[in-house]
Amino acid sequence: MGRTPARSMASILQNSLRTTPMVTAAFEYRGRRRRFLLKLEAENITGSIKDRTAIGLILMLERERPLTPGSVVVESTSGNLGIAMASLLRQVDCRFIAVIDPRTPGATRKRLRRLGAETVLVDTPDQYGGYLISRLNEVARLLDLNPGYRWPDQYRNSANPRIHECTTGREIAEQGGPACDGVYVAVSTGGTLAGVSSYLRRYRPDMHVVAVDAAGSQAITESAGRRVVPGIGSSLRSSFLDESCYDDFAAVSAAESFAMCRVLREDLELAVGGSSGSVISAMVAAAERRKTLFPTCLCPDDGTKYLDTFYSDRWLADIGLLGETVAAIDRLRADGLRFRWERPDVHSLPEPARHLKS
Repeated sequence: MGRTPARSMASILQNSLRTTPMVTAAFEYRGRRRRFLLKLEAENITGSIKDRTAIGLILMLERERPLTPGSVVVESTSGNLGIAMASLLRQVDCRFIAVIDPRTPGATRKRLRRLGAETVLVDTPDQYGGYLISRLNEVARLLDLNPGYRWPDQYRNSANPRIHECTTGREIAEQGGPACDGVYVAVSTGGTLAGVSSYLRRYRPDMHVVAVDAAGSQAITESAGRRVVPGIGSSLRSSFLDESCYDDFAAVSAAESFAMCRVLREDLELAVGGSSGSVISAMVAAAERRKTLFPTCLCPDDGTKYLDTFYSDRWLADIGLLGETVAAIDRLRADGLRFRWERPDVHSLPEPARHLKS
């Protein structure tokens, strides 16, 4: 089945763009109360902010040389970008090869296969204990063996930050309104933060931009260590970021991230992904410094694919983090942390954003 004008890649990409919702919540912590905004990127078509990134990357491939039925695209991915690219490429009969690693959740692997993607598992850690460099070496090997394969290169392609400048950054400014005075953004490739920052620096220079990374990540700093939180952190320095892109920086541990995810689900009946837990953790920790009074937390995805990982006590015990996560929850609760919806219209949330406690 070939591509017809009605199903051109341009029309598919245009129809795939979504304006995701922003909702208001509040928290109490150490005797203080703060309101904040959650921008729920799980409301993109395939369930994450990587829908936007995939659209930008595929659009760039199309501009360089149109994709045709049978074209093969290969990319290194921890999960969400692969799902987004597989969903888009199958609509024009293109093949997608996702180079993944053992940290890719089982639910993500199954979904990739359902979308017709081929998966190549890289199980040799790189010199930093992660898998990114090993995945990129595998991509390079596949490209050498198959010169016709296309590689969007999410790590260096300027289309990555550009799509977030045109969409994510603009939405944050418009939906947050003049009262919103800051934004917390998770860092992986750095494309989202670079794009959001580029827009806000021009149109909302008053907004305080905070880069949130995983402890042990080298995306921004020289630190290196074990990383288990999906969707945040990197074994490589971001090619998109410099200090002009953000006003503050926070590194959040895995236990802090997982603890915040569990507290949020208990209080709001909202399950978010680990990178969202990191972002919200950084926002709560900074509340006493009062650099932002009404910030936005950009939440890259929801928690559905992580119910068998960091929402599971067994999984946390297997990786040696159950005790640390429980202790982190106890500390947060002892300091009075409680979340609540700012208005009683929680049930107006789009259904995929709401995941009741299991």
